[in-house]
Formats: sequence, C-alpha cells, structure tokens
Amino acid sequence: MTSLLPVIINDSTLRDGEQAPGVAFTAMEKIAIAVALDDAGVDEIEAGIPAMGSEEIATLSAIVEAVEHAEVIAWCRMTQKDVDAALLSGVGRVHLSVPVSDRQIKAKFGTGRQAVLRRIGKMVRYAVSKGLRVSVGGEDASRADLDFLKRVVVVAEDAGAHRFRYADTLGVLDPFATYEIFRALCAETDMELEFHGHDDLGLATANTLASIRGGATHASVCVLGLGERAGNAALEEVVTALRETQGRETGVSLAQLGGLAEMVAVAAGRPIPESKSIVGGSVFAHESGIHVSGLLRDAGTYQALDPVQFGREQTIVLGKHSGGASIRSMLRSIGLESDHQRITEILAQVRERATSAKRAVSLDELAEFHAALPVANGSPRLSGVVQ
Repeated sequence: MTSLLPVIINDSTLRDGEQAPGVAFTAMEKIAIAVALDDAGVDEIEAGIPAMGSEEIATLSAIVEAVEHAEVIAWCRMTQKDVDAALLSGVGRVHLSVPVSDRQIKAKFGTGRQAVLRRIGKMVRYAVSKGLRVSVGGEDASRADLDFLKRVVVVAEDAGAHRFRYADTLGVLDPFATYEIFRALCAETDMELEFHGHDDLGLATANTLASIRGGATHASVCVLGLGERAGNAALEEVVTALRETQGRETGVSLAQLGGLAEMVAVAAGRPIPESKSIVGGSVFAHESGIHVSGLLRDAGTYQALDPVQFGREQTIVLGKHSGGASIRSMLRSIGLESDHQRITEILAQVRERATSAKRAVSLDELAEFHAALPVANGSPRLSGVVQ
C-alpha cells in the first residue's frame, strides 16, 4: 500500500491574518513571525501584499532573506501592476487572485465570465514570463458555478499556473459539499489544488479536512484562525486534526504550535481564549471529579491528545466540580496526606471558595485548608513542605 504524501501547509497569517479588523503587524513582527513559521516547519508563507507600497515590499524582501526553508509567496490581484510590485520584492512565487462568482465578477469588473478567463490567461502568462511560479486563486469560488470553475482551472493550467486555490471567501460551505467539489475538480486536472476556508459558520477547519479527503494537496491556514470577519482555518487545528483523523502528516512541529500562537497573539493584540483548541490554556486542564478520577488511573480515559507532543502537560484544577480523588492527588503533590474524613471537609471548603471567588483554588489555599483542620483523634497531622 502506497503511503499518502504529506499535506502542504500554506500559512497566510501575515496576509489574510493581518486583514483581521484592528490587526496591524510591524515590519519586525512580520519578520519574526515568518522566521517562527519557518522554524515550526510550515512549507509556504504567504507573506504580504506588495501592491500596498514600498514598506510592504521592503518587508517582503526582508522576509525572503530571513526565511531559510519555507517558500515565500506574495499575494496579488490578477493585474500587471501587482505582479510588477511583487517582482520588486524578490519573491519567486506569486498568488494571483481573481473573483470567479458571477456576483463578484459583475461588482468588481462590470464584465462576465469570458473576460475573467481572458484575464487569467494573460496575467498568468505574464507572471510566468517574468520567472515567477504562479498559483491562481478563485475568490468566492464557493458561490461560483462549478462548470465555470472547471474552465478556470483548465485555463490557468494551460497558461502555466502550477496550482489553483479554491477560496470559500464568505465561509458558506459545509464539509459534505466541500468534499464533492474537490472530487469534481480532481477529475478535471492534475494541477495542485488548495483550499482556503473562512470560518463564518464555524466550519473552516472541517471544510479544510474535507477538501484534503476530497483530493486537495494544500491547505491554506492562519495561526489561531486569525483573519477577516470570523477568521480562517486555524493552523494548529488543521495540522493536528489531519494527523488525528486522517493519518495525514504535515511538516509542522506540534511542539512549536503553542509558542507560535503566543507570538501571533501578542503581535495581533488578541489574547488566546482559555478554551481555544490545541493551544488554549485549559486544553489539558481537568476539574470534574469524575474525569480526574479516571485520568489518575488512565490518562486516555478523558484525554485523546497527548499533551507531551505539544510541549504541554496535563494539569488538575481545583474547583466547584472537583472530587475527593483530585483533593488527595493535589495534596500529595505538595507533600501532604489526609484521611477520608479530612479530605471530605477540605473538598467542601474548596467548592465554597471556588463558587464565591469565581475562580480555581490554588495549591496555597489547599494547604491552608489542610492546616486549619483540627488534629484527628489527638494524632499528629501528616504534613510536608509546600513546593
């Protein structure tokens, strides 16, 4: 049986991610993020939009120089002016985007489908003639006529493009439709196919996985799902879920996802939600007494992902829903022992504190509860040093 090829990850944090409302990276932040993406094993970095001007071009040039392994790509509209701006940045690859839904074609160009096909053929050939490798992006592809999309793919390939990116620009797809669409596109071409999903319906990651199962070879993502409106498919979700649900590997190091997410969150001014999948602070934290009791016997009972592979560790949180097993385990972690009756009394205090304070109970507080209990039956209390 032939093993499946790794899925190629195209990260657009520095382009589409920065288009999120209120997000603006400095040049130094963009370079640092690009280097971190490269170090983490991301294959391709869509690093910016050269048509924005000289500062963006200079930043793109700096990223090209700083990145050692990933391929740096400039995002352009399907115009000669944008291609010429990309050439000034020193990139070897460009992504040329063009609207492909009738609604966007009419609104943006005031023309029709044939004009778009002519534009694709002309501009792809122009970019290729300048020595650039070209990916063609179908903007609003999810609202385009599928037969027309097939023609777009054929024209792009004939003109010399090596890839077509299907963009669910408004995030309107579901995984079932996405799978069928990519099966149909794969039947039309041997060209690389990439999916770029937005999260308006909360389905960007699911749609990305469906596109890969349907035959896509590349996934367009952003760290933390950063991007316009509800954002894009999240890098950390896609690379982890591909491995867990489809057995598909990428070149991305799972252990570096947390640090990468923290860097982007700081630069974007958007704190990581505690419950954010893969990289959130509470992802490997457990409070429920029933869960913790099982986890202490077998971590796999309530934890499908191994925190170690993400450079993390499992933690037990004391709160309203804690049980006796949690109290005993956490007391032992700080060198303290108690009998069943005393643990029951401490548990009651933990629940009361968590409810009144609206937060988890710390180990220092746990030690205080233990120390405040009277000595049972006149026997000395077993104690240790709080670490």
